Parts: sequence; structure tokens; C-alpha cells
Amino acid sequence: MKENFGLYMVMTDPVVGYEACAQAAVNCGLRYVQLRMKNASRAAILAEARKVRAVTSGTGTLFIVNDDVELAWAADADGVHLGQSDMPLDEARKLWNAPGKIFGLSTHSEAQELSARALQPDYIGVGPVFPTPTKAVADPALGVERAGTIIKNSPLTCVALGGLDETNLAGVLKAGAVNFCAVRAIMQSPEPEKVIRTLQQIWRADV
Repeated sequence: MKENFGLYMVMTDPVVGYEACAQAAVNCGLRYVQLRMKNASRAAILAEARKVRAVTSGTGTLFIVNDDVELAWAADADGVHLGQSDMPLDEARKLWNAPGKIFGLSTHSEAQELSARALQPDYIGVGPVFPTPTKAVADPALGVERAGTIIKNSPLTCVALGGLDETNLAGVLKAGAVNFCAVRAIMQSPEPEKVIRTLQQIWRADV
């Protein structure tokens, strides 16, 4: 069953700080908030993860940790998001064999989406749609139409990501995306809640 929840918020260096940004996500009723701290120490990530866990605990917002299943486990997160070069999803499930935990997976092509079907993650990321500087070594941009086609053809819950903001979101949704991720548009804003609500309004107009 493909889920329809709109914005999946990934937190990377938010100008307001991780706790305040997570609180904005909770205030807006977002389904998912992910902690993504690429170059930080594991101790620093765990410290922030525990703060975010405290903010999201008891709310309808699920807390996901990026890349590291052991950190996700240690923080008592709701799930982990794995990239193509991280621990294989089936291994992560065996390691963190707790009921109800969520496992997401990044995909960057038709072939990777096809391979993901056998693994049955709870959702997949599809992208990047547009070129994005949030990765040191970026995957090639899929473009709006190609990303939309992958999403429409997939039986999995998909999240379009990579360079999305309020100027291009409507076009991505029109091409077939249902759920989406915006990073810089929210992270670089001193008013993340305002940006979240604007993006969700664009999404709701398309639903």
C-alpha cells in the first residue's frame, strides 16, 4: 500500500538548530523527520538524536536516523534510512529486529528501484530530481519526468528528493511524485515552520 503523507523532512545543519527544527515538524504534523549529520562524530549525532527523540516522542511524527542502524537503535528512533553504500537493508533488519521499526532506502535509478522491490523497504527515496550540493559526491540528477515515471511505476511508497523547493514542487508533483523531501529550503530558513506550511499547502493543492 503506497502511502501519501507529503513532506518528509530531512534535517541537515538547520539554522535554527535541530531541536527547534524538529519541533516545527511536529507542530505541522509531519509524518517523518530525519536526522542527517554527515560529517559529525557518532557521539555528536547521538547527542542530537536523543534531543530530537525527546521532541518527537509521543507525537505523530516519526523520527528516522540517517545511515547508521546502530545509532538509530541507541537513540530509540522509529527507524533508519539507508543509502546504497550503507549496510544492506536485510542485514539492518536482522541487526535491529524490533517490531514496528521503519527502514527506508535511497534509490537513484530505475534499476535500483527495481532491486528495492525485493527488499520491501517501508519507503524509498527517488532522486536527486535536480542537482543538489547536499552530497559531497552527488548522484546524477534524474530530472522531473524521469523521477515521476519511476515513482508512478513503483509499487513502493516513494519520496522524491533533491533540490526541491516552493518554486519547483508543483511541477514535480504534476509529473507523478506524491511525497517529497525539501532540505535547503527549510534548513536555511530562520522560520522553518512557515516554509513547511507553504510546501504542504502546495502539496495539498495537488492531492
